[in-house]
Amino acid sequence: MSYKDLLVQVDDTRSCAKRIELAVALAVTHEAHLTGVYIISEPSPASFVGIPAELLTDLQQKARDRADLALRRFADVAKRNQIAFETRVDRVLYTEVADALATNARYADLVILGQYDPDDPASGPRYLPEEVILGSGRPALLVPYIGPAATFGERVMVAWDASREAARAVNDALPLLERAKAVGVVTVNPGDKPFGHGEEPGADIGLHLARHGIKVEVQRVEARELDTANAILSHLANEGADLLVMGAYGHSRLREVVLGGVTRTILADMTVPVLMSH
Repeated sequence: MSYKDLLVQVDDTRSCAKRIELAVALAVTHEAHLTGVYIISEPSPASFVGIPAELLTDLQQKARDRADLALRRFADVAKRNQIAFETRVDRVLYTEVADALATNARYADLVILGQYDPDDPASGPRYLPEEVILGSGRPALLVPYIGPAATFGERVMVAWDASREAARAVNDALPLLERAKAVGVVTVNPGDKPFGHGEEPGADIGLHLARHGIKVEVQRVEARELDTANAILSHLANEGADLLVMGAYGHSRLREVVLGGVTRTILADMTVPVLMSH
């Protein structure tokens, strides 16, 4: 299996170049078409009141210039690697950036996004990655703002909780799992869930992947002293994995906002790329 149509978020962040490099490498590996999309965000019309028309025009032109520069950098990398590509620009209100990116993502097999960087003003809305994951209907590959590791997709960890979202993520990640050198299916405190796992937690999904020709090691992690998200991150580091595959928002988003949750913690503290599906 292969991805044939990829889309990458292009922006002005310090981490964008590494994100583009990973997206282009994926396009090379899968012989895929890659679209670079830049979303220009504008304030609400109410904030324009009292601003001279000439100044407003100047601000809009500078925004377009930044988009053109970012997309030229993307195109240079794409041309150098001789992949099929295109560039795209959308101009929307600041509150609609995530919706615009999610809409573009619906016409791709996989969308490559950047992690929110609290120290980079160009990083955009904090909620953007999760809104795209929830709204696009497509898997998203989140790239840490520190960039991917030296390798990508060679040692993959699947966080398995027998949920619908996890099943979607595993299926969406098959083109990556089939190319991996090692795949580990990890269940965290599976005894806490009264149904879904079967007699041997992780065994059924491991067998399913084996039927795709994927060599899988099923691992059970008992981590009573850690919450699930931090148990996953700790195991990820211990195993030297360079990609995490997991479902997003098995609980309601409101519950995660109020109580915290696995998805939000991973999005904030990820150190390797994460493929998420909802």
